[in-house]
Amino acid sequence: MDRFLDRLKLRHLLLVSAIADNGTLLGAAQDLHVTQPVVTRALRELETIVGVELFTRGPRGVRPTASGEILLDHARAVLDNLRSAQDRIDELRRGGFEPVRVGTNLAGAHSLLPAALIRLKAEHPTLTATVVESLGTDLDVRLVRGEVDLLIGRLPAGPTGRFRHLSLYDDPVGLIARRHHPAVDAGLRTLAELQDFPWLLPGRPTALRDELDELFARQGIALPRNVIECSTILTMRSILIRTDAVSPMPLLVGTADEALAPLPIRLDTVPRAIGITTLVGREPSASARLLIAHLVTEARRISAELAGLG
Repeated sequence: MDRFLDRLKLRHLLLVSAIADNGTLLGAAQDLHVTQPVVTRALRELETIVGVELFTRGPRGVRPTASGEILLDHARAVLDNLRSAQDRIDELRRGGFEPVRVGTNLAGAHSLLPAALIRLKAEHPTLTATVVESLGTDLDVRLVRGEVDLLIGRLPAGPTGRFRHLSLYDDPVGLIARRHHPAVDAGLRTLAELQDFPWLLPGRPTALRDELDELFARQGIALPRNVIECSTILTMRSILIRTDAVSPMPLLVGTADEALAPLPIRLDTVPRAIGITTLVGREPSASARLLIAHLVTEARRISAELAGLG
């Protein structure tokens, strides 16, 4: 059998994490409630199992070697997964449902996910739902690590081998600004005419930002110089309604918010397919399946609303 699986113990993972967190063997011993000689012997045992030095000793403590960094990264992932399992079991025992953890971004957070969560909590008040909002690349990592159960938001254009995608609807992107924006009064209808206004743009790396960069390049227009990069809906909304800023956002945001409105300028970006992402080989929990059912129901309503916008 592999020497790691045969000889490596949970206490070894706790040990390497504690040493790295504290930077000293003494600090690790205090965290683990043992003596320093016990930590020293355990580290020697672990290094014998792995076959390489894991920490370098110096006058100010210890630092992970390159091999130590690799083991530390995987040790923390295992420990995080075990803590997550404990939380899920505790929640299941306490409320009858394990918690559901969902990652999202602007595309999923502004309409689809809130409506589905309201339905879910009305049906199962004791089911705890945790929402993590971030950029797509970070959310992908969280899903792989098991920190979230599913993702809600824009789906990638091409195939991704380790992820399973369920497309729900296409969410068009429009240029959004506050109502009675001076661009409307002036009859402005091209991107070039908006260059002097402040802009809110999604940060890099995001698929929408790449498309917008390409759109400006195709039209021979330089990117706006007065830019704030932001993907947080509350921050974006606050800036939009208090300034003359414009921002490419899901069209539903501009039509559902009485303080905002879409500008009469077409953005020729790729339609934004909004859907659910799960991990191949990891079946959604019962709680996640309940949320998915409500997401599908809400997506049908949103699709009908978008059809009504023409």
